[in-house]
Formats: sequence, structure tokens, C-alpha cells
Amino acid sequence: MKKIVRSLSGGPRWLLLVCGLLFSSILFAQDAKPEMADLMRSNGKIYVVVAVCLTILIGLFIYVFLLDRKISRLEKGKD
Repeated sequence: MKKIVRSLSGGPRWLLLVCGLLFSSILFAQDAKPEMADLMRSNGKIYVVVAVCLTILIGLFIYVFLLDRKISRLEKGKD
């Protein structure tokens, strides 16, 4: 049991080092191409994406609100 605890004690430092090196290499590997949002903004398509996202979010909020009202009505009827 002590061997397992000793072998795990050095693990997180080693794992953090590997993750840090991996993520820093990913940051250096970025190219200079324009991002997708910039490209879509220049074409005017970003507004379509924003409108679709807002429509979905508003629909979800309305659904959760109506579901909450329904559940609270059922809870009141139970008492």
C-alpha cells in the first residue's frame, strides 16, 4: 500500500508539466489565418448565427419557465 501512495505522490507534478508543455506548444502552433468569426462577420453571416443562438436560448428559457410554473402548480395541488 505504501508503494502505491509513493508512486502517486509524484504523479500530479509530472502530469501538470506534460499538460503545460502540451498546451504551450499548441499556442505556438497557431497560424495567422483570420478566425471564423472574423470571416463570418465580414460576410454578414455572423448575424444569422447570433439570431439562431438567441432564438434557441429564448426558447429554452421559455420552456424552463413554463415547466417551473407547471411543477409549482402540481406541488400546490398535492398539499
